[in-house]
Amino acid sequence: MWRLARAPAALAAAGAGPGGRGGAEGWYEWAARSAPVHWAESGLAALQEATGLPWWAAIAGGAAVLRTAVTLPLAAQQGRLLAKLENLQPEIKELAQRLRYEVSVRGKQLGWSEKVARLHFARNMRRIVTELYIRDNCHPFKATLLLWVQVPMWVCVSLALRNCSVGARSSAVQEQFSSGGALWFTDLTAPDSTWILPVSLGLVNLLVVEIFASQTKMPVSRLQKLVTNFFRTVSVVMIPVAATVPSSMALYWLSSSLVGLSHNLLLRSPAFRRLCRIPRTTSDSATPYRDMLAALATKYSFKKQHL
Repeated sequence: MWRLARAPAALAAAGAGPGGRGGAEGWYEWAARSAPVHWAESGLAALQEATGLPWWAAIAGGAAVLRTAVTLPLAAQQGRLLAKLENLQPEIKELAQRLRYEVSVRGKQLGWSEKVARLHFARNMRRIVTELYIRDNCHPFKATLLLWVQVPMWVCVSLALRNCSVGARSSAVQEQFSSGGALWFTDLTAPDSTWILPVSLGLVNLLVVEIFASQTKMPVSRLQKLVTNFFRTVSVVMIPVAATVPSSMALYWLSSSLVGLSHNLLLRSPAFRRLCRIPRTTSDSATPYRDMLAALATKYSFKKQHL
């Protein structure tokens, strides 16, 4: 098994781009030395020093603190926005029927072809829907804010842990990492040769994707299906990736995903949704966890194949 912690030069070569020839650093090394990554390193070191926890616990705890302090409020905001969008659907449907009738009447008066009538309907429908989004302050693009914050934060902490594991921060920190693990991953600078962390990461990420997909009550567009399938693919691809990086990174990824899963489940609780001022919708359930398990069981049931 290739040990990433023992091959910083190989990492640099892998991260080097076209400008990496002649000893110039690649984009990967540039990112690893950037200010946000150094801030993440300092934050991890401060957390470990302040708590006195072993490094594996500090990494897992840091993931929990970041996800709870930063991404949970954004996830609650996303929940409010998605609830508003769901509540808009009946009004959009009614306006669409009215507009379709008006376009049909107008088209007959002016002799529009079917293609021209469809063009006018689509153009006006987009305008109406945009006005509704502005009125209720719930444009779907705002739902992506969580992703734009979470991904850079995840990358910065991952690179910070990589620096600590390969000695880019200091040899003393690397030495602490080499004995700061637990159970089967005692050496946080080496990949998990058992693949327990990588496989667990993949399974948890797939579960998060499926839970999120099962809670969508609105009609799913082709783009949404593509995005869901993309994240499914990423969840699987992350398994071999996590098996080649230091255990410190794989542990952080798994801890972050577990906290994300717990937040996803928490946001399904009716009491917590009221606490976060998420509007009620017609699809709200008094037994969300039972419904979630039933939806997952139905989706992955093989009963239909035996009928």
